Amino acid sequence: MAFPIPDAPRGTLFETDVPTRLDALRWSRWHRRIVAALGITWILDGLEASLVANLGPTLMNARTLGLSAAAVGLANSIYLIGQVVGALVFGFLTDRWGRKRLFLMTLGLYLGATGLSGAAPTFAIFILLRFFAGMGIGGEYSAMNSAIDELVPARLRGQIDLAINGSYWVGVALGAGLTVVLLDPDMFPLTIGWRLAFGLGALLGLGVLVLRKTLPESPRWFLMHGYLRQAEITMDRIELDAQGHLSEAVLRVKVALVVTGTTTLRDVVRTVFVRHRRRALLGLAMMVAQAFFYNSIFFSYGVILERFHGVDAARIGLYAIPFAIGNFMGPILLGPLFDRVGRRVMIPLTYAASAVLLTATGALFVGGLLDATSQTAAWCATFFFASSAASSAYLTVSELFPVHVRGIAIAVFYAIATLAGAGAPLVFGAIVDAADPRGLFAGYLFASALMIGAAVIARVFGVASEGRSLEDLST
Repeated sequence: MAFPIPDAPRGTLFETDVPTRLDALRWSRWHRRIVAALGITWILDGLEASLVANLGPTLMNARTLGLSAAAVGLANSIYLIGQVVGALVFGFLTDRWGRKRLFLMTLGLYLGATGLSGAAPTFAIFILLRFFAGMGIGGEYSAMNSAIDELVPARLRGQIDLAINGSYWVGVALGAGLTVVLLDPDMFPLTIGWRLAFGLGALLGLGVLVLRKTLPESPRWFLMHGYLRQAEITMDRIELDAQGHLSEAVLRVKVALVVTGTTTLRDVVRTVFVRHRRRALLGLAMMVAQAFFYNSIFFSYGVILERFHGVDAARIGLYAIPFAIGNFMGPILLGPLFDRVGRRVMIPLTYAASAVLLTATGALFVGGLLDATSQTAAWCATFFFASSAASSAYLTVSELFPVHVRGIAIAVFYAIATLAGAGAPLVFGAIVDAADPRGLFAGYLFASALMIGAAVIARVFGVASEGRSLEDLST
């Protein structure tokens, strides 16, 4: 997709009503199409995580790849490292080349690598393909989250972001359902079922490529890069598709902006870590805490059920489905409160509640008071809040930084957080191999402490961003 020569060079001051026109749009079928086409990222990532978590015990079978629990953890860690690389590379490019180009490119990379994962003949090839699948998903986060926030009306941004991020767990449930069927030895041979799981996972995303081609580039991105006329043309088309605007709810006024042009590393450092250093600390604390918290529990979920509670490998998906439902319902039910009650109340509340509930669950586990069903129920309650907390971290880093550095800002915080959490599957896999309940509890306490720290920082440095335009938040 080629753009014309910019109408205005870098540093040009201009006035436009495009941002307020976007915020004034009536919620419509056009918005739902945007959510469906871009929100698939989280569903696909959840599907990937679910497949590997639920396939973990099967991959340890000598008739498949014959892995140890630590090797399963390593595969998950490699996938997460791939996400880091993809986020940084494609996050930088989405600020330079636009949102649309990148969310087509990254989805294609993900689909190819995931489909081929099921054909991997050896562990070495398997983890290489997991790396590239992770790159695709990591790159998706930057382009997709940038586009969503730039296209969704400010008055709904919190609940829409949380619902989209929470759709990760729709993917988890799909992955769990696939493994229940494909790992049933009465339906598929053990050596074939796990391979089909990856292939079918890739097929689910193919139709989205076609849908994404119909989506527009972000008008806000056009403005920041000096394509003023193209931004107006795109905005006119969006209003036509979205059936007008709500002038009585949001004033259609002009705002003064400056063309920033192509983002440089100096722009990123100056804007994110100097001008907005308090927000940088906030985003970093939230992202690191939720990443370690999630990775420490979820990626070892299936192996824990098998080793400590005697659940058959082929039935682990049955326990993952209610766990996924609890995670999905958290953002759906609590999301509207982030716009009504506010970010500075809901973010600390969800982080602190997650920490308290995980600590209680760990204590019951060490005391031998949980079986597979009650363990799953306890995790469901914990992650009802943790899912909203994690989703609010992505909301925070995507709405609090200016348009011209939004993609790379998301990528940097995501990369740091993912690196911080990438070791968790490997560490917890080794703990499971040692069959050490007290070691697991110590890990849970550390994850809970990170969440409590993030809750305190969110209360002190949090921004009351509910209902405010992106331009207002960045000035």
